[in-house]
Amino acid sequence: MSVHHVLDELQQRGLLEQISNADAIREFCAARNGSAYAGFDPTADSLHVGHLVPVMILAHLQRAGVRPIAVVGGATGMIGDPSGKDDERKLLGGDAVQANCDAIARQLTRFLSFEGEAAAELVNNADWIGEFSYIDWLREVGKYFTVNYMMGKESVRRRLESRDQGISYTEFSYMMLQAYDFLHLFETRNCRIQVGGNDQWGNITAGIDLVHKRRGESVMGMTCPLMTTSSGEKFGKSAGNAVWLDPARTSPYEFYQYWMKTEDRDVERWLKAFSFLPLSEIRAIAAAHLEAPEKREGQKRLAAEMTFLVHGQAGLESADRATRVLFGGSVAGLTDAQILEIFADVPKAVLPRQLLSDGTDIVSLLVSAGAAASRGEARRLVTGGGVYLNNERVSSVELAIGTQQLASESVLLLRLGRTNYRVVRFESA
Repeated sequence: MSVHHVLDELQQRGLLEQISNADAIREFCAARNGSAYAGFDPTADSLHVGHLVPVMILAHLQRAGVRPIAVVGGATGMIGDPSGKDDERKLLGGDAVQANCDAIARQLTRFLSFEGEAAAELVNNADWIGEFSYIDWLREVGKYFTVNYMMGKESVRRRLESRDQGISYTEFSYMMLQAYDFLHLFETRNCRIQVGGNDQWGNITAGIDLVHKRRGESVMGMTCPLMTTSSGEKFGKSAGNAVWLDPARTSPYEFYQYWMKTEDRDVERWLKAFSFLPLSEIRAIAAAHLEAPEKREGQKRLAAEMTFLVHGQAGLESADRATRVLFGGSVAGLTDAQILEIFADVPKAVLPRQLLSDGTDIVSLLVSAGAAASRGEARRLVTGGGVYLNNERVSSVELAIGTQQLASESVLLLRLGRTNYRVVRFESA
């Protein structure tokens, strides 16, 4: 990508909302000797897909020769940003913040290169903010901010107008902390661009103003839009929960399925915003998808690109395999946890494990698991060829069921017809 056109690329991908000085940003990128930063508050031990927009902006800037800096807020994370919040955040302790910082650092390596030309850098703002005494902070930083200026920011003003909540002095001070981050990075790393969500514009401009007041220099800011689906839902939520990048919070299979559920109208938008595919290729994928949306080829490509980016080849293969199982593929080699996750929304039955050692048959199993109302119905289902055990058709009503029929440690899978699944779990008394 030409450094002269990185802003055009970002705009065409729908990643930009506000820009402080486009001409200055173009000139700075062309010089290829400076850096840009985005901050991440360590309020959890994982980023979620809602954080991906500023991360992707940093990644595109890096490809254009700008060195990205990811700032984890070891200091600011202990305060809490009022931007976009109606309630004050619960304050975290130092150990929790540090653990979250370490986890976020590992995840960022999936998107940013920390080696070679324009190598990314990960820093913690506790390293420089923590050195200040309260008196020194007021003298060195606080004197550059008037109360009137801070009250004029949307994030502060909205909270002040809330009679029920208001804003604490703690959160009121957050703006100064983030502004000082920009000044410090400018002075130590020639950082002249700050990237953030649209709700960060007030904090970003506060940093721009502080650099100008302290150093008489111009720095720039850019924000990304708040992403929502075409139906108006908040991007990055699944069943009301955040879609996390940590596989312990959101498994590769769940992550893959989140993108597979993308609305047709959003496929091209998300491919542009969250993949590195060339725009020409994305347009071709979108055009082919619109010709036959029932094949969901656009969603499949989007899910594959995103799962590979976040979870690597092993994660993609795991998610792809789980998806094939859902549609009749082999369950061999899966664990209890994987089967229960894949079939989280289907009916389940729990039976005593003793049944397996005492001996039972497929007809009795269908009745005991609630898949058939009677032995007669169970026999008719089997003889009609409509019963599957672990996704393999059952051909005999005499089939004995023992531990060798388990798909995993304690689970077997029943299927009636093409999609009527039931998970049976055998537990010891």
